[in-house]
Amino acid sequence: MSQRNKCCESKPVHRLTGGEKLCKKHFVDYFERKVKKTLTVYKLVGKKERVGVAVSGGKDSLSCLYLLNNIFRANRGVEVVGLTIDMGIRGYGDRQFKKVKKFCSKHDIRLYTFSLEEDSGITLDKAIKMLDDKPCTICGVLRRQLLNRKARELGLTRIATGHNLDDEAQSILMNQFRRNVRASARLGPVSGVKKASKFVPRIKPLYFCSEDETLLYARLTGITKKSEVCPRRKYAFRKDVANAVDKLESRYPGVKQNIVRSFLEILPLLKREYGQGELKYCKNCGEPTSREVCNNCLLMGKLASLAK
Repeated sequence: MSQRNKCCESKPVHRLTGGEKLCKKHFVDYFERKVKKTLTVYKLVGKKERVGVAVSGGKDSLSCLYLLNNIFRANRGVEVVGLTIDMGIRGYGDRQFKKVKKFCSKHDIRLYTFSLEEDSGITLDKAIKMLDDKPCTICGVLRRQLLNRKARELGLTRIATGHNLDDEAQSILMNQFRRNVRASARLGPVSGVKKASKFVPRIKPLYFCSEDETLLYARLTGITKKSEVCPRRKYAFRKDVANAVDKLESRYPGVKQNIVRSFLEILPLLKREYGQGELKYCKNCGEPTSREVCNNCLLMGKLASLAK
């Protein structure tokens, strides 16, 4: 029996879907190798990049920032910085905001902070109260455009997010249930279908790492001791889909991996089908969009009319 097998059999912390056990050291090695392979195979980061990691304070985004910072720290051609937005979620948001700042200070990572209220004059809590829509939908619209605009102003060439295997499997199924295949064309390790001068490409280094693996990695490396979930998530369709997929995974290990791997086989076809033509620019704000007026402007317009 090899040294690896001895320590993994005597002190296992994780079991792979194939049954192989891993000890703490070999699990951390396995997780980091998987992220590095994803970066290499899908060419997520080039030789000369300024990568901004969108950090919410959760285990996924913190792990993504931690890994990219360690991987590229000695690479003079690649700079990694943190990006965080105070969305205005009382209690939870304040705690996460402080957590991100403390983490970046500890690891000597440059952090750029932004405020939705300072930028748009409204908090997420207030927007949710005023609008008859799902909290996650409102948050996503407001966060995405602000993040893209600020990243562009900073001269960043990539935005890395902490989306993991579970997130992708859920998104694939959600789009199927909603009969929104066009949206699935924007998924994958590199988000988006069309290129635009004002759009900063999104990458997902944790693409093949499961939720459980990421949580375990974050705990074993001291990135975070506990993972706090946004209180607004309980209203999301995603949560129902996540619960269903988790049940399937517990009965049939490897389901999540198979959903994503199967999807990647047809993704090139989806991108060809829905990637024709140029991306439009919002006639109000000038930001990239697939329609005449972007979702952010439509949402802000509704808020303005309700405030009268």
